[in-house]
Amino acid sequence: MSVETARFATTAVHAARNHAPAASRATPVYLTAGFEFEDFDHAADHFGSGDGFGYSRTGNPTVRAVERQLAALEGGADALLLASGQAAVATALLSVAGAGDHIVASEHIYEGSRGLLVDNLARLGIETTFVDDIADPEAWRSALRPSTRALFAESIANARNDVLDVSAIAAVADAAAIPLIVDNTLATPYLLRPLERGASIVVHSASKFLAGHGSVLGGVIVDDGRFDAAKAGHNAAHLVLPGRGGAPSVAARHGGLARIAYARASVAPRFGATPSPLNAFLIGQGAETLGLRVERQSRNALAVARWLAEHDAVESVDHVGLPSHPDHDTAVRYLHGGYGSVFTVTLRGGLPAAKSFVEGVRVFTHMTHIGDVRSLVLHPASTSHVLRTAEERERLGIRPGTVRLSIGIEDIDDLIEDLAQVLQPAREVVR
Repeated sequence: MSVETARFATTAVHAARNHAPAASRATPVYLTAGFEFEDFDHAADHFGSGDGFGYSRTGNPTVRAVERQLAALEGGADALLLASGQAAVATALLSVAGAGDHIVASEHIYEGSRGLLVDNLARLGIETTFVDDIADPEAWRSALRPSTRALFAESIANARNDVLDVSAIAAVADAAAIPLIVDNTLATPYLLRPLERGASIVVHSASKFLAGHGSVLGGVIVDDGRFDAAKAGHNAAHLVLPGRGGAPSVAARHGGLARIAYARASVAPRFGATPSPLNAFLIGQGAETLGLRVERQSRNALAVARWLAEHDAVESVDHVGLPSHPDHDTAVRYLHGGYGSVFTVTLRGGLPAAKSFVEGVRVFTHMTHIGDVRSLVLHPASTSHVLRTAEERERLGIRPGTVRLSIGIEDIDDLIEDLAQVLQPAREVVR
Protein backbone atom coordinates (compact mmCIF):
# COMPACT_ATOMS: atom_id res chain seq x y z
CA MET A 1 0.00 0.00 0.00
CA SER A 2 1.35 3.43 -0.91
CA VAL A 3 0.76 6.65 1.00
CA GLU A 4 -1.37 7.81 -1.90
CA THR A 5 -3.83 4.94 -1.40
CA ALA A 6 -3.70 4.73 2.40
CA ARG A 7 -6.56 5.82 4.59
CA PHE A 8 -6.56 9.02 6.67
CA ALA A 9 -4.94 7.83 9.94
CA THR A 10 -2.24 5.88 8.07
CA THR A 11 -1.49 8.87 5.84
CA ALA A 12 -1.18 11.16 8.86
CA VAL A 13 1.45 8.88 10.39
CA HIS A 14 3.50 8.00 7.28
CA ALA A 15 3.21 10.81 4.72
CA ALA A 16 6.15 12.83 6.09
CA ARG A 17 8.56 9.91 5.80
CA ASN A 18 11.56 10.88 3.69
CA HIS A 19 14.84 9.07 3.00
CA ALA A 20 16.27 11.71 0.66
CA PRO A 21 19.79 12.80 1.73
CA ALA A 22 20.29 16.42 2.73
CA ALA A 23 23.65 18.03 3.53
CA SER A 24 22.82 20.39 6.38
CA ARG A 25 25.63 22.78 7.33
CA ALA A 26 24.39 22.94 10.93
CA THR A 27 24.26 19.73 12.94
CA PRO A 28 20.84 18.16 12.23
CA VAL A 29 18.62 17.37 15.21
CA TYR A 30 17.53 13.73 15.15
CA LEU A 31 14.63 14.10 17.56
CA THR A 32 13.56 10.48 17.44
CA ALA A 33 13.29 7.66 19.95
CA GLY A 34 14.47 5.00 17.51
CA PHE A 35 15.84 4.36 14.04
CA GLU A 36 14.52 2.19 11.24
CA PHE A 37 16.49 -0.93 10.37
CA GLU A 38 17.09 -1.76 6.72
CA ASP A 39 16.32 -5.45 7.17
CA PHE A 40 16.39 -8.38 9.62
CA ASP A 41 20.17 -8.81 9.48
CA HIS A 42 20.79 -5.08 10.00
CA ALA A 43 18.94 -5.23 13.33
CA ALA A 44 20.82 -8.36 14.40
CA ASP A 45 24.18 -6.83 13.45
CA HIS A 46 23.42 -3.67 15.42
CA PHE A 47 22.56 -5.58 18.58
CA GLY A 48 25.58 -7.83 18.12
CA SER A 49 28.21 -5.18 17.47
CA GLY A 50 26.67 -1.96 18.78
CA ASP A 51 27.53 -0.22 15.52
CA GLY A 52 25.15 2.31 14.03
CA PHE A 53 21.96 3.59 15.62
CA GLY A 54 18.98 1.65 16.89
CA TYR A 55 17.55 3.55 19.85
CA SER A 56 18.38 7.05 21.11
CA ARG A 57 19.08 5.84 24.64
CA THR A 58 22.14 4.00 23.28
CA GLY A 59 23.12 6.37 20.47
CA ASN A 60 21.87 9.23 18.33
CA PRO A 61 23.51 10.99 15.34
CA THR A 62 23.09 14.47 16.84
CA VAL A 63 24.55 13.35 20.14
CA ARG A 64 27.38 11.54 18.38
CA ALA A 65 28.32 14.62 16.36
CA VAL A 66 28.58 16.71 19.54
CA GLU A 67 30.60 13.97 21.25
CA ARG A 68 33.14 14.14 18.42
CA GLN A 69 33.23 17.94 18.74
CA LEU A 70 33.84 17.92 22.49
CA ALA A 71 36.43 15.12 22.28
CA ALA A 72 38.35 17.20 19.75
CA LEU A 73 38.20 20.32 21.95
CA GLU A 74 39.63 18.37 24.91
CA GLY A 75 42.20 16.53 22.81
CA GLY A 76 40.63 13.19 23.73
CA ALA A 77 40.12 9.96 21.81
CA ASP A 78 36.36 9.75 22.38
CA ALA A 79 33.57 11.36 24.37
CA LEU A 80 30.24 10.36 25.87
CA LEU A 81 27.50 12.98 26.22
CA LEU A 82 25.10 12.63 29.15
CA ALA A 83 22.02 14.31 30.57
CA SER A 84 23.82 16.47 33.16
CA GLY A 85 27.20 17.17 34.68
CA GLN A 86 26.18 15.10 37.70
CA ALA A 87 25.42 12.19 35.35
CA ALA A 88 28.87 12.59 33.81
CA VAL A 89 30.61 12.39 37.20
CA ALA A 90 28.49 9.44 38.33
CA THR A 91 28.98 7.53 35.06
CA ALA A 92 32.73 8.15 35.02
CA LEU A 93 33.15 6.90 38.60
CA LEU A 94 30.84 3.90 38.15
CA SER A 95 32.79 2.96 35.02
CA VAL A 96 35.98 2.47 37.04
CA ALA A 97 34.79 1.52 40.55
CA GLY A 98 32.37 -0.95 42.12
CA ALA A 99 31.46 -2.47 45.47
CA GLY A 100 34.51 -2.85 47.70
CA ASP A 101 36.53 -0.28 45.76
CA HIS A 102 37.96 3.04 46.90
CA ILE A 103 38.32 6.54 45.41
CA VAL A 104 40.64 9.35 46.48
CA ALA A 105 39.07 12.78 45.87
CA SER A 106 39.90 16.41 46.42
CA GLU A 107 38.18 18.03 49.39
CA HIS A 108 37.63 21.05 47.16
CA ILE A 109 35.03 19.73 44.73
CA TYR A 110 31.49 20.71 43.82
CA GLU A 111 29.11 19.84 46.63
CA GLY A 112 26.94 17.71 44.35
CA SER A 113 29.96 15.57 43.49
CA ARG A 114 30.91 15.32 47.15
CA GLY A 115 27.36 14.29 48.07
CA LEU A 116 27.44 11.61 45.37
CA LEU A 117 30.60 10.16 46.91
CA VAL A 118 29.61 10.49 50.56
CA ASP A 119 25.92 9.56 50.37
CA ASN A 120 25.25 7.55 47.23
CA LEU A 121 28.38 5.67 46.19
CA ALA A 122 29.02 4.82 49.83
CA ARG A 123 25.69 2.95 49.86
CA LEU A 124 26.96 0.94 46.88
CA GLY A 125 30.07 -0.08 48.80
CA ILE A 126 32.46 2.46 47.24
CA GLU A 127 34.49 4.34 49.86
CA THR A 128 36.13 7.74 49.43
CA THR A 129 39.08 9.42 51.12
CA PHE A 130 39.29 13.20 50.73
CA VAL A 131 42.55 15.10 50.33
CA ASP A 132 42.70 18.68 51.62
CA ASP A 133 46.22 19.66 50.53
CA ILE A 134 45.68 18.86 46.86
CA ALA A 135 48.95 20.54 45.84
CA ASP A 136 50.97 17.88 47.67
CA PRO A 137 51.43 14.65 45.64
CA GLU A 138 52.41 12.83 48.81
CA ALA A 139 49.00 13.62 50.33
CA TRP A 140 47.38 11.82 47.40
CA ARG A 141 49.90 8.97 47.47
CA SER A 142 49.44 8.33 51.19
CA ALA A 143 45.65 8.08 50.71
CA LEU A 144 45.97 5.21 48.22
CA ARG A 145 44.83 1.70 49.08
CA PRO A 146 45.15 -1.57 47.14
CA SER A 147 41.44 -1.11 46.34
CA THR A 148 41.79 2.47 45.02
CA ARG A 149 40.41 2.70 41.50
CA ALA A 150 40.63 6.44 40.68
CA LEU A 151 41.76 9.88 41.78
CA PHE A 152 39.18 12.65 41.30
CA ALA A 153 39.67 16.42 41.39
CA GLU A 154 38.72 19.67 39.67
CA SER A 155 41.12 21.63 37.48
CA ILE A 156 39.96 24.89 39.10
CA ALA A 157 38.11 24.28 42.34
CA ASN A 158 34.80 25.84 43.24
CA ALA A 159 34.87 28.05 45.23
CA ARG A 160 38.39 28.87 46.44
CA ASN A 161 40.00 28.77 42.98
CA ASP A 162 42.57 26.09 43.92
CA VAL A 163 44.37 25.05 40.73
CA LEU A 164 45.29 21.39 40.39
CA ASP A 165 48.88 20.49 39.50
CA VAL A 166 47.56 18.00 36.96
CA SER A 167 50.90 16.54 35.88
CA ALA A 168 52.06 15.90 39.45
CA ILE A 169 48.85 14.21 40.54
CA ALA A 170 48.56 12.31 37.25
CA ALA A 171 51.99 10.85 37.98
CA VAL A 172 50.67 9.51 41.30
CA ALA A 173 47.71 7.92 39.52
CA ASP A 174 49.87 6.49 36.76
CA ALA A 175 52.27 4.88 39.22
CA ALA A 176 49.27 3.15 40.81
CA ALA A 177 47.88 2.13 37.39
CA ILE A 178 44.62 3.99 37.97
CA PRO A 179 43.05 6.96 36.16
CA LEU A 180 43.10 10.57 37.27
CA ILE A 181 39.62 11.95 36.55
CA VAL A 182 39.53 15.75 36.27
CA ASP A 183 36.38 17.85 36.34
CA ASN A 184 37.38 20.58 33.89
CA THR A 185 34.13 22.58 34.03
CA LEU A 186 35.58 25.84 35.36
CA ALA A 187 38.74 25.87 33.26
CA THR A 188 37.18 24.59 30.01
CA PRO A 189 39.44 23.18 27.28
CA TYR A 190 40.07 26.73 26.10
CA LEU A 191 42.20 27.45 29.20
CA LEU A 192 43.44 23.93 30.06
CA ARG A 193 43.35 20.45 28.51
CA PRO A 194 44.08 18.03 31.38
CA LEU A 195 44.48 15.00 29.09
CA GLU A 196 47.56 16.66 27.61
CA ARG A 197 48.99 16.96 31.15
CA GLY A 198 48.55 13.29 32.04
CA ALA A 199 44.95 12.95 33.19
CA SER A 200 43.10 9.90 31.84
CA ILE A 201 39.50 11.13 31.92
CA VAL A 202 37.91 14.58 31.84
CA VAL A 203 34.34 15.36 32.85
CA HIS A 204 32.29 18.53 32.40
CA SER A 205 28.99 19.95 33.36
CA ALA A 206 28.19 20.95 29.79
CA SER A 207 25.33 23.02 31.19
CA LYS A 208 27.94 25.63 32.12
CA PHE A 209 30.58 27.08 29.80
CA LEU A 210 30.28 24.52 26.99
CA ALA A 211 26.63 25.36 26.33
CA GLY A 212 27.13 28.84 27.71
CA HIS A 213 23.66 30.34 27.74
CA GLY A 214 22.05 28.79 30.81
CA SER A 215 19.34 27.15 28.72
CA VAL A 216 20.05 23.40 28.84
CA LEU A 217 21.48 20.66 31.04
CA GLY A 218 24.17 18.27 29.87
CA GLY A 219 27.39 16.55 30.84
CA VAL A 220 30.28 14.93 29.03
CA ILE A 221 33.04 12.39 29.67
CA VAL A 222 36.18 12.56 27.53
CA ASP A 223 38.67 9.67 27.61
CA ASP A 224 42.31 9.70 26.52
CA GLY A 225 41.94 6.29 24.83
CA ARG A 226 45.12 4.96 26.44
CA PHE A 227 43.79 2.22 28.72
CA ASP A 228 46.54 -0.39 29.00
CA ALA A 229 45.13 -3.80 29.89
CA ALA A 230 48.56 -5.27 30.62
CA LYS A 231 49.47 -2.48 33.05
CA ALA A 232 46.10 -1.63 34.61
CA GLY A 233 44.01 -4.76 34.11
CA HIS A 234 44.46 -5.86 37.73
CA ASN A 235 42.61 -2.68 38.76
CA ALA A 236 39.88 -3.09 36.13
CA ALA A 237 38.69 -6.69 36.14
CA HIS A 238 35.37 -5.67 34.55
CA LEU A 239 37.30 -4.50 31.49
CA VAL A 240 39.71 -7.41 31.03
CA LEU A 241 37.75 -10.50 32.04
CA PRO A 242 35.46 -12.29 29.54
CA GLY A 243 31.88 -11.09 29.40
CA ARG A 244 28.66 -13.02 29.91
CA GLY A 245 28.57 -16.29 28.02
CA GLY A 246 32.31 -16.17 27.41
CA ALA A 247 32.12 -13.08 25.18
CA PRO A 248 35.44 -11.32 24.52
CA SER A 249 36.39 -8.79 27.18
CA VAL A 250 35.75 -5.08 26.74
CA ALA A 251 39.50 -4.51 26.41
CA ALA A 252 39.82 -7.24 23.78
CA ARG A 253 37.09 -5.59 21.72
CA HIS A 254 37.98 -1.93 22.25
CA GLY A 255 41.64 -1.76 23.25
CA GLY A 256 42.63 1.63 24.63
CA LEU A 257 39.03 2.83 24.44
CA ALA A 258 37.84 0.15 26.86
CA ARG A 259 36.90 2.55 29.66
CA ILE A 260 34.65 4.78 27.62
CA ALA A 261 33.26 1.85 25.63
CA TYR A 262 32.18 0.29 28.92
CA ALA A 263 30.65 3.59 30.06
CA ARG A 264 28.77 3.90 26.76
CA ALA A 265 27.44 0.35 26.62
CA SER A 266 27.09 -0.77 30.23
CA VAL A 267 26.71 2.25 32.52
CA ALA A 268 25.10 5.28 30.88
CA PRO A 269 22.23 3.53 29.03
CA ARG A 270 21.40 1.21 31.91
CA PHE A 271 21.20 4.02 34.42
CA GLY A 272 19.26 6.06 31.86
CA ALA A 273 21.45 9.17 31.78
CA THR A 274 20.67 9.84 28.13
CA PRO A 275 20.72 13.43 26.85
CA SER A 276 18.02 14.91 24.65
CA PRO A 277 19.18 15.31 21.03
CA LEU A 278 17.85 18.88 21.18
CA ASN A 279 19.99 19.61 24.24
CA ALA A 280 22.96 18.03 22.48
CA PHE A 281 22.38 20.34 19.50
CA LEU A 282 22.31 23.41 21.76
CA ILE A 283 25.47 22.30 23.57
CA GLY A 284 27.19 21.85 20.23
CA GLN A 285 26.05 25.29 19.08
CA GLY A 286 27.35 26.83 22.30
CA ALA A 287 30.69 25.04 22.06
CA GLU A 288 31.31 26.67 18.68
CA THR A 289 31.78 30.03 20.45
CA LEU A 290 33.42 28.65 23.61
CA GLY A 291 36.77 30.32 23.00
CA LEU A 292 35.25 33.72 22.27
CA ARG A 293 33.10 33.65 25.39
CA VAL A 294 35.72 32.28 27.79
CA GLU A 295 38.31 34.77 26.57
CA ARG A 296 35.98 37.69 27.28
CA GLN A 297 34.64 36.24 30.52
CA SER A 298 38.18 35.68 31.79
CA ARG A 299 39.24 39.21 30.84
CA ASN A 300 36.15 40.69 32.50
CA ALA A 301 36.65 38.56 35.61
CA LEU A 302 40.25 39.62 36.11
CA ALA A 303 39.25 43.28 35.75
CA VAL A 304 36.45 42.83 38.29
CA ALA A 305 38.75 40.93 40.69
CA ARG A 306 41.38 43.65 40.53
CA TRP A 307 38.77 46.34 41.16
CA LEU A 308 37.28 44.46 44.10
CA ALA A 309 40.69 43.80 45.63
CA GLU A 310 41.19 47.57 45.97
CA HIS A 311 37.77 48.26 47.53
CA ASP A 312 37.73 48.96 51.27
CA ALA A 313 34.49 46.99 51.74
CA VAL A 314 36.27 43.82 50.55
CA GLU A 315 38.23 41.60 52.89
CA SER A 316 39.66 39.21 50.27
CA VAL A 317 39.30 38.11 46.65
CA ASP A 318 40.02 34.47 45.77
CA HIS A 319 40.79 34.87 42.08
CA VAL A 320 43.73 32.86 40.83
CA GLY A 321 44.68 35.57 38.36
CA LEU A 322 45.75 37.81 41.24
CA PRO A 323 49.38 37.45 42.38
CA SER A 324 48.08 37.34 45.96
CA HIS A 325 46.36 33.98 45.35
CA PRO A 326 48.43 31.05 46.72
CA ASP A 327 47.98 29.10 43.46
CA HIS A 328 48.81 31.98 41.13
CA ASP A 329 52.13 30.46 40.03
CA THR A 330 50.45 27.12 39.29
CA ALA A 331 47.80 28.96 37.28
CA VAL A 332 50.49 30.72 35.25
CA ARG A 333 51.97 27.31 34.38
CA TYR A 334 48.69 25.62 33.50
CA LEU A 335 46.15 28.17 32.27
CA HIS A 336 46.54 29.80 28.89
CA GLY A 337 44.24 32.49 27.52
CA GLY A 338 42.92 33.64 30.90
CA TYR A 339 42.41 32.63 34.50
CA GLY A 340 38.73 31.68 34.46
CA SER A 341 35.69 33.66 35.50
CA VAL A 342 34.26 32.03 38.65
CA PHE A 343 35.66 33.17 41.99
CA THR A 344 34.70 34.26 45.50
CA VAL A 345 34.79 37.62 47.25
CA THR A 346 34.59 37.98 51.02
CA LEU A 347 33.05 41.23 52.30
CA ARG A 348 34.16 42.87 55.53
CA GLY A 349 30.60 43.29 56.74
CA GLY A 350 29.94 39.56 57.08
CA LEU A 351 26.47 38.11 56.51
CA PRO A 352 24.61 41.48 56.49
CA ALA A 353 26.98 42.79 53.81
CA ALA A 354 26.58 39.61 51.74
CA LYS A 355 22.77 39.81 51.99
CA SER A 356 22.84 43.47 50.96
CA PHE A 357 25.11 42.58 48.06
CA VAL A 358 23.04 39.76 46.53
CA GLU A 359 19.80 41.68 46.97
CA GLY A 360 21.21 44.94 45.66
CA VAL A 361 22.82 43.97 42.36
CA ARG A 362 21.00 44.91 39.16
CA VAL A 363 23.21 43.66 36.32
CA PHE A 364 24.29 40.49 38.17
CA THR A 365 21.63 37.78 38.44
CA HIS A 366 21.11 36.00 41.77
CA MET A 367 20.85 32.31 40.85
CA THR A 368 22.40 28.84 41.12
CA HIS A 369 24.54 28.53 38.03
CA ILE A 370 27.97 29.39 36.62
CA GLY A 371 29.50 29.75 33.18
CA ASP A 372 26.62 31.77 31.76
CA VAL A 373 26.95 34.68 29.34
CA ARG A 374 25.23 36.62 32.15
CA SER A 375 27.07 37.56 35.33
CA LEU A 376 25.75 35.65 38.35
CA VAL A 377 26.04 35.81 42.13
CA LEU A 378 25.34 33.33 44.94
CA HIS A 379 25.97 33.16 48.69
CA PRO A 380 27.59 29.71 49.18
CA ALA A 381 27.31 29.48 52.99
CA SER A 382 23.50 29.62 52.90
CA THR A 383 23.00 27.68 49.65
CA SER A 384 25.47 25.27 48.02
CA HIS A 385 27.54 24.67 51.19
CA VAL A 386 24.76 24.91 53.76
CA LEU A 387 25.19 21.25 54.81
CA ARG A 388 28.87 21.77 55.67
CA THR A 389 29.89 22.62 59.23
CA ALA A 390 31.18 26.10 60.02
CA GLU A 391 34.67 24.64 60.42
CA GLU A 392 34.50 22.91 57.03
CA ARG A 393 33.28 26.06 55.34
CA GLU A 394 36.11 28.05 56.91
CA ARG A 395 38.63 25.52 55.61
CA LEU A 396 37.15 25.85 52.13
CA GLY A 397 37.38 29.64 52.23
CA ILE A 398 33.63 30.16 52.62
CA ARG A 399 32.74 32.65 55.35
CA PRO A 400 29.48 34.44 56.23
CA GLY A 401 30.51 37.40 54.06
CA THR A 402 31.63 35.33 51.07
CA VAL A 403 29.79 35.59 47.76
CA ARG A 404 30.56 33.66 44.59
CA LEU A 405 30.68 35.50 41.30
CA SER A 406 30.46 34.04 37.80
CA ILE A 407 31.39 36.78 35.36
CA GLY A 408 29.67 37.02 31.99
CA ILE A 409 30.27 38.83 28.73
CA GLU A 410 28.60 42.14 29.59
CA ASP A 411 30.39 45.45 29.21
CA ILE A 412 32.98 45.66 31.99
CA ASP A 413 32.00 49.24 32.89
CA ASP A 414 28.42 48.15 33.54
CA LEU A 415 29.59 45.33 35.81
CA ILE A 416 31.84 47.58 37.86
CA GLU A 417 29.17 50.28 38.12
CA ASP A 418 26.75 47.66 39.46
CA LEU A 419 29.29 46.50 42.03
CA ALA A 420 30.09 50.07 43.02
CA GLN A 421 26.47 50.94 43.76
CA VAL A 422 25.92 47.81 45.85
CA LEU A 423 29.20 48.00 47.77
CA GLN A 424 28.58 51.52 49.03
CA PRO A 425 26.06 50.20 51.61
CA ALA A 426 28.55 47.43 52.45
CA ARG A 427 31.18 50.06 53.22
CA GLU A 428 28.72 51.72 55.58
CA VAL A 429 28.12 48.37 57.32
CA VAL A 430 31.86 48.11 57.97
CA ARG A 431 31.93 51.54 59.59
